[in-house]
Amino acid sequence: MLTLAADIEVLARFGRALADPIRCRILLALREAPAHPADLADTLAISRTRLSNHLACLRDCGLVVAVPVGRRTRYELADERLGHALDDLRTAVVAVEADKTCVDADEKDCC
Repeated sequence: MLTLAADIEVLARFGRALADPIRCRILLALREAPAHPADLADTLAISRTRLSNHLACLRDCGLVVAVPVGRRTRYELADERLGHALDDLRTAVVAVEADKTCVDADEKDCC
């Protein structure tokens, strides 16, 4: 069981990052390969301003880093283990979603 405040804070930051679908899409895109903001904005079909705000949030959460490349900046996951964690989390969520053992899930809007 997690009891250390630092461990709980790390998981809370990860949860905040994943709470927005655009940030999830950014993380999944960066899981595939590092990218420049302009390319990410085009790939995700969002404005550069909106992307910039989400990248700032992900940087503040410690999940992505900005790497200077000449006059441009490239973004990548802060640690390659985050890519594995995203894969594991996605697999687990899909498995749980497929296992609707709660018969009242649709009616109660839970599970």
